[in-house]
Amino acid sequence: MNRIDQRFAELKARRRTGLIPFVTAGDPLPEATVALMHALVEAGADLIELGVPFSDPMADGPVIQHASERALAKGVGLTRIFGWVREFRARDATTPVVLMGYLNPVEILGASRFAQAAVEAGVDGALLVDCPVEEFETAAPLREAGLRQILLAAPTTTQARLERVCGAAQGFLYYVSFAGITGADRLSRNEVRSRVETIKQRTSIPVAVGFGVRDAASAAAIGQYADAVVIGSALVERLAVATDASDACGRARDFLAPIRAALDAPAGHGG
Repeated sequence: MNRIDQRFAELKARRRTGLIPFVTAGDPLPEATVALMHALVEAGADLIELGVPFSDPMADGPVIQHASERALAKGVGLTRIFGWVREFRARDATTPVVLMGYLNPVEILGASRFAQAAVEAGVDGALLVDCPVEEFETAAPLREAGLRQILLAAPTTTQARLERVCGAAQGFLYYVSFAGITGADRLSRNEVRSRVETIKQRTSIPVAVGFGVRDAASAAAIGQYADAVVIGSALVERLAVATDASDACGRARDFLAPIRAALDAPAGHGG
């Protein structure tokens, strides 16, 4: 069983809401990436989203854009990222790792080569922002190699398209809480809850909610009905000023600990 499927089965059995932090690979410091991944797990992460730096991250706001720019300036690319995941796996054989990014780096390497290298390194899934369900066959080599292709749904997703997304979803379905870029602060919790419930009526695949989740309070509120919450920009912003690996790890633990505690409080359990 793919690690993503296994982890969500465990979360469901324990009635626990998943916590999925996002960090940009190689930021703030390339040499800190593996230690940072372990620190995220120690602080309560159930899955890790590792952002693949890209020069034109159209779905991302300034915080993650700048993180990508910093990582690219330090020469971070897929080869180094696969190496970091492989190193992470030497100590952690169970925490799922999802690469989040855009099609361009995958197409430059070639989808089949990307998929083979990712699986060999220990990657479990890929979320390609600009590869929607309509272009599903573009990423077929990834799925054939055993990677879960994570699909997105948003408030603007039509009912007909939502049916198609739900039918094709693997691993978990990433629900974008509002139409916009990462890091914005306009979360309408009632609307999100209604939309997540609609999705859950159409698929048994777990639903993770991201975009606009910034702190323990917003995470706990969403955790009441989502299977997992994704938190990215607020964490990336906190890490940006880290001076060394130890500082980065400390910042990650301090940031995630209250969110994990809030999700584990009685009112924070998803279903």
